[in-house]
Amino acid sequence: MPTITLQSVSKSYGVGPRAVDNLDLTIPDGSFTCLLGPSGCGKTTTLRMIAGLEHPSDGSITVGDRVLDSVAQGTFVPTEKRGMGLVFQNYALWPHLSVRRNVEFGLRVQKVAAPERTARVDAALKMMQIEQAADRYPSQLSGGQQQRVSLARMLAVNPSVLLLDEPLSNLDATLRLEMRAELKRLHEETGHTIVFVTHDQLEAMTLATQVAVMKDGVLQQLAPPLEVYHRPANTFVAAFVGSPPMNLAPCDSDDSSLGGYARRYLTLTQTRAIDDVATIGVRPEAIRVVEDGHLGTENEWVFEAQVRAVLPTGAAWTVSVTVGATELYLVSTDEVSAASGEVLRCAVKRKAIHLFGADGNRLDLGNDRQLVRNEAAQWIS
Repeated sequence: MPTITLQSVSKSYGVGPRAVDNLDLTIPDGSFTCLLGPSGCGKTTTLRMIAGLEHPSDGSITVGDRVLDSVAQGTFVPTEKRGMGLVFQNYALWPHLSVRRNVEFGLRVQKVAAPERTARVDAALKMMQIEQAADRYPSQLSGGQQQRVSLARMLAVNPSVLLLDEPLSNLDATLRLEMRAELKRLHEETGHTIVFVTHDQLEAMTLATQVAVMKDGVLQQLAPPLEVYHRPANTFVAAFVGSPPMNLAPCDSDDSSLGGYARRYLTLTQTRAIDDVATIGVRPEAIRVVEDGHLGTENEWVFEAQVRAVLPTGAAWTVSVTVGATELYLVSTDEVSAASGEVLRCAVKRKAIHLFGADGNRLDLGNDRQLVRNEAAQWIS
């Protein structure tokens, strides 16, 4: 299927703010696009408009040169004629039908001949690795197996686009990991275009080829997952993507605050006008604990922080610390043996510091100042 394009799409339910507000979104053919955001951000409404279950209040939705929905032209293509498959959050399996009958339901509606219907159902069951459960009923299956049946039912009708509305939200942690791997494999094997709605940033980071981050019906950033992580477009994206979230602090003139230390360091080590910067951000995993006496350079910011709590997770240690009145987190893969109240010396690479303006939008660091001496960076710490 050609590229799906949403142009100036809005959706209003008549009262309150718009559920989706002037959305421009391009979904390339063969991509795995995740609509990511908190509850109420408009991601499910967007998916339902692509599927044809909701009609936009304004704008248009096209697939290549084919108009699926246009308010201005008065065009609307019904759901069943869009060539798309939809998996609901609650699976929506028929409880009185066996797995096989559930999977072939769509084919029966399409009046597909019995031999072809059997072949396509068998292929879908095999792809989802549930052929051994073909004669069972949904009540006899685990949550993960029911999810596979739901996916197999969709695949059997061979849609060109798969629309998935938080399909993993009802599964436990182990099954979620298993089904993420299945969805990744499914996308690689079939090459289908997949649009996946989730509020879980880990799902978006591990599955997507592009992530559309939404807030209050407005698209905040559309980019590959690693770009969203390393170059968030604004403070909302920075705080939403990442666990623990990015540490954000006002870049003020208070010398005892994290932002004050950052302002002094950046004034010495880069050419951007600091007056433009309202907020600085550092990801917890970008902060490393160094030995006492470790000195910074023009490319490394060193500061001291007081420990509030050490939270071991098994694979890493999450440490809650304070710098002045600023509370922040750091994550270390090395064991951190520190008691509450102890002082840790911390270091951050200059390129790992994120800057944001008064409007919350991202600012780029300036060029390095070649004449900065190590002594100046050391003075900051």
